[in-house]
Amino acid sequence: MPSAFPPPAPPPAARRGWDALYARPLPWLALLAAAHVAVRLVISPALRWDEAEQILWSQQLQWGYGPQPPLYTWLQWGVNQALGPSVPALALLKHALIVLTCVFMWLAARELLNRRGAWWVAGSLFLLPFFGWYAINDLTHTILVTAMTCAAWWLLLRIVRRQGRDCLREFAALGLVCGCGLLAKYSFALLLAALLAALLSAPEPRRALLARGWWWTPLIALLLAAPHGGWVLSHWHTASASTLRKMEIAAHPDWSLGLLNLLAATLATLTLWALAALAAFGSGWWRRPSRAPEPLAWLGPVFRRYLALLAVALLILVFAAGVTAFKDRWLAPLLAPVPLMAFALRPELQADPRGHRFTGLALAAALAMLAADAAQPWFSFVDGKPHPVNYPVEQLGQALRGAGYDGQGHIIATDALLAGILRTRFPAALVAACRQRDIGDVAGCVAGHVQTAERARQGWLLISYADRLEGDWWKQALAQIPDSGSLPRGNLRIPYRTVRRGQPPASYDFIWQPAR
Repeated sequence: MPSAFPPPAPPPAARRGWDALYARPLPWLALLAAAHVAVRLVISPALRWDEAEQILWSQQLQWGYGPQPPLYTWLQWGVNQALGPSVPALALLKHALIVLTCVFMWLAARELLNRRGAWWVAGSLFLLPFFGWYAINDLTHTILVTAMTCAAWWLLLRIVRRQGRDCLREFAALGLVCGCGLLAKYSFALLLAALLAALLSAPEPRRALLARGWWWTPLIALLLAAPHGGWVLSHWHTASASTLRKMEIAAHPDWSLGLLNLLAATLATLTLWALAALAAFGSGWWRRPSRAPEPLAWLGPVFRRYLALLAVALLILVFAAGVTAFKDRWLAPLLAPVPLMAFALRPELQADPRGHRFTGLALAAALAMLAADAAQPWFSFVDGKPHPVNYPVEQLGQALRGAGYDGQGHIIATDALLAGILRTRFPAALVAACRQRDIGDVAGCVAGHVQTAERARQGWLLISYADRLEGDWWKQALAQIPDSGSLPRGNLRIPYRTVRRGQPPASYDFIWQPAR
């Protein structure tokens, strides 16, 4: 489908280098992703929190995994089958999804803009901190739902631009994307509802979206999401407790606090991009040339209604549901299309020579995040505290083998981070986490895994941090273990990686009970 506006006149020779970048963005994007994967493999074999959860959850396929939908974990399980539960498997999946997000955003922008404008829209993602930094650092489900968000925008805009003609494949693909979005993160339902309502409120998009074959979209989406929906209904507390706790819902909420946190999360998401766009284009955002091309008539109303519906929904969460905490990563998929809206409503900027400034700022942000990613092991020199990438995971695995652990049986750890780390070291073991905050009944959790191991005539390893425990974890963990007082408890003290001299070593307590 041709874009809404003709391409600008051929550029002078001085600008051909930039235009070559706009014309072939995918190789450069793939190169950036490959650099991030290489950096991740080099800087540390340790895991971050979300990575450890994925290594832990992806031991088996299930319809649900705690407070998050299952699609990301299913994908991680598939990659693990080829590469094992490892840092390469984690990095490959994450950065493949980051590339896919940029591609879908570029395709969405191409329905409304030329290649230059589409590059700016996709490049804007790296100026949104949740994507430019947090996605690289530790996010998982948010990356996947953002990719599905961009894909939904692309397919919806494509259907509208084609006026619904011969769009059976697009309707089917949209159903697949919507089903995957719901299986990626529950917030996708809010985004989809707001976007569809905004599009259906305008006559031209409404005619296109209700054209022949539209029913394929809800049918395929429901077929994909229904099994997990059944799991949520039968595991409601497991699926909702953690999220509700993070949202800090209060019986007598402080509405001003909720509004302040909502505003702060919105500004944290968009401010860097807005400053970069203002620095690049200046008054071009509000001063339009007299002969500037007009955007499609329905774009402005649809975009404004989309943002208004999101605002109403979020305000309902504050005033009716009592939500007082908002995080920028929660709003990220909802606000990621804002640069698309902004550039689509200012099509004359595509011919503005100042646009190369914006290109340079987007590239600078992407490269700065790559450099910061590479520097993470040295962050501890700034605040004096070891970070997850400083954990001595290779040495821990060697020390446990030296203490007699054979790498088999069951591992029961104090939290998901330690459990995930140990699974990368001992992939033949079955690994579990019994964290007080997550499961409450530490004694029952540990006893259940011990009994499972002993029924299978396997050994079990019970391990915790020695210096970072929640209350009396060991007392609870051993409460239902017969003759626990006679079990020898070992201790390992291992220096952290890349920290200041004099930093106390990492300390781990453990009990290893071989098979009997």
